[in-house]
Amino acid sequence: MGKIKLQTAGKKLRGTLTMPGDKSISHRAVMLGSIASGDTRVQHLLDSEDVRRTVTAMSNLGVTFSTDNHDLIIHGRSLNELVEPSQMLDMGNSGTTARLLMGLLANQPFAVTFRGDKSLSKRPFARVIKPLIAMGVSFVTKNDHLPVTKLGTHELAGLVYELPVASAQVKSAIILAALQAKTPTTIIGPIATRDHTERMLAAFGVQLVREDHQIKITPQTHLTATTIRVPGDISSAAFWIVAGVLVPKSALTLKQVGINPTRTGIMKILQRMGAKFSFDNESADGEPMADIQVQSQSLHGTTITAVDVPAMIDEMPLVVLAATQAQGDTVISGASELHVKESDRIATVTTQLNKLGANIEPREDGFYIHGGTPLQVKQPTIIDSCGDHRVGMMLTIAALITTGDVSLANAEAVNISYPNFFSDLSEVID
Repeated sequence: MGKIKLQTAGKKLRGTLTMPGDKSISHRAVMLGSIASGDTRVQHLLDSEDVRRTVTAMSNLGVTFSTDNHDLIIHGRSLNELVEPSQMLDMGNSGTTARLLMGLLANQPFAVTFRGDKSLSKRPFARVIKPLIAMGVSFVTKNDHLPVTKLGTHELAGLVYELPVASAQVKSAIILAALQAKTPTTIIGPIATRDHTERMLAAFGVQLVREDHQIKITPQTHLTATTIRVPGDISSAAFWIVAGVLVPKSALTLKQVGINPTRTGIMKILQRMGAKFSFDNESADGEPMADIQVQSQSLHGTTITAVDVPAMIDEMPLVVLAATQAQGDTVISGASELHVKESDRIATVTTQLNKLGANIEPREDGFYIHGGTPLQVKQPTIIDSCGDHRVGMMLTIAALITTGDVSLANAEAVNISYPNFFSDLSEVID
């Protein structure tokens, strides 16, 4: 795809979109279905590069898959029936696949090597490796970066572990390992994080005990196959939510989007900034979902702190974009995790949006955004996803409210999580 010219200011967005399946939930459905007894049916699975990495990794471990219409059928094997892979497991750009598989495979008696692409190999894995070592896993790694080899494990011990930062991926890796330990495990988190793993384990017959910010895991390795309906991805819907708010005269309906309260942080922040949304056709089986109605409206600045960040960390580039158009300034802190995403999102978002005329000051753990700044370029301008899918899509939305000639470099990055993003844009642009 390379460099593409973007649609700039002058159009409105109208219509209805069905979001791709939630990436976080798709990963977990593939992994847990792979170790469940029987055949698991997954409906509305996200077909993206990251999720394909998870499917391929489980295939290399001996799990087989088939399709029925548009559903993925997983022919599960128990954990003790997984086989030693004949090659390194290639995680590509998927940090979720790597971190969760380290937990899922923690008690396997054989060695497994995880590798990643250039971007993922720059991201730290110490937060996952450290607690797993405390449970009895041995790793061979250089500076806690991929490639990482997990050596054969003979026995796991439970532990009481306090998460140093609020991270759903680290929490999930420990949970998956703890199910295979000899003794119970307690995980203590500073604040609530997304709970997709806990909800999905319940669907497979495994109940965890959750009290305040503690999770207690009793070892259990028997999972029973089930049917999982993956809701529309709120992280994908977030691009259209922000676009619908910012692009004048817009009105969008987003069908059956996941509204898990641990994931709707961006909507809560936008509501704090003055936005209003409506919800129709709500359902609460397993993962809650609803149709979301959004239309253009004005915003005002706000203050975002570490308490807000976990429920919206993936959507932070969009929050920054929204803040550039809000009346008044917005201050974001407690988001240092952005430095170790697919790109350094504090640096990337600041640099690329400022090219379009925004006035953003980077901070070590966030941003200071001067709002009410019209986006415009006086000469043809190239903005760059820097290989980061969420940045690439955010910049595409930014172009919709930018006056001037704008092109996006490395546009193919969007395929990591939303392959149909540009075709969906063409469906609703008017």
